[in-house]
Amino acid sequence: MNSIYPPREIIEADRPPRPAGVLSRSYRDRLIERGIWGLYRWYTARSQETRNWNVDLGFDWRNIKTTFSPTVKQILQGFFAVEQYVPDYTGKALDLVRRSHGRAHFQIRWGSEEEKHADTWWNAVLFSKSRTPEELSEYKDLIIKKEWELPWEDPLHILIYTVFQERATQLNYINMAKIAAGQKAGYEDDACPVLLKVATAIATDEAAHYNFFLESARLHMYYYPLETLEAIRDVIQHFAMPAQKLLPDWQAFFEAAYKAAVYGPREYARDVVAVGLQQFGIESRKALEDGIKRTRLVPDEEGQMTQSAIWETFDPNGIVRDVQRLYTKINGFEAKFGMDLIDPTQFVPNPVWKPV
Repeated sequence: MNSIYPPREIIEADRPPRPAGVLSRSYRDRLIERGIWGLYRWYTARSQETRNWNVDLGFDWRNIKTTFSPTVKQILQGFFAVEQYVPDYTGKALDLVRRSHGRAHFQIRWGSEEEKHADTWWNAVLFSKSRTPEELSEYKDLIIKKEWELPWEDPLHILIYTVFQERATQLNYINMAKIAAGQKAGYEDDACPVLLKVATAIATDEAAHYNFFLESARLHMYYYPLETLEAIRDVIQHFAMPAQKLLPDWQAFFEAAYKAAVYGPREYARDVVAVGLQQFGIESRKALEDGIKRTRLVPDEEGQMTQSAIWETFDPNGIVRDVQRLYTKINGFEAKFGMDLIDPTQFVPNPVWKPV
């Protein structure tokens, strides 16, 4: 599955013989790719319709607070810094998935939206007078001397990593929005309507990104359950936020975010890992580990090789419902412009799926 096939028409000759005991890897790859391509087209239309804001003209920069606490100033600079690696995040992942129409084109759109975030945090730091223009330029020149590298070298692990990373980034901005709304004890003086609008807009983008990667990952889980579960385990065990090893003042940023309850180990465990696992129908990290350890290939009553115990690791019925809802969404969108009559995205059941 590490080789992602480009989209092409699924013709009758490609379909497995009936009754089908297993779908070939190449056929499953094409089904996943076609699903992601349909999701990308839906996402693009949705993004253009609901989240097409402008960095400079969309916010009242003249009236942003200029007396933020040192903690909030440090966090704003950290947000700005992490987003400066968008060219690396976009380009390196794009190289990895370039044969996938859906993932590659989404990566380009994702990068364009993340670029807006980078410029928006630049404005927030600058107009709030958290740093002078000279200080900010010098800091940017310093951090971009280093280059971000992919934490994983295969498309599936990168996909799963991005699910959890986008959720963590969204959480950072949600918690900053709470500070800006005056809802964080000890930070009432940092309330600011302009910063609230900024953090909310970016958090909304991150939620959309998270949902795209999550939907894509569920497709993989449906057609490659064990491999996807193993990737989830691997990513959780070794997860680190991007740029953690690159920023010269990462420790100061981390301590400020931890102090303000914007992000830290507690938030990661409770609001990133636990929430992410729940979205995959997995009860806990322990359930994930135990299920993978117990899983082995055994013949079923019809002589087909199946993965025992894997179906006890997560909620397979929930994944089926989620995947079917995805196809319903894609099909509804395709019907709006006639694709349903020309080349519809079709859901093909995985015959080895064992709902309980």
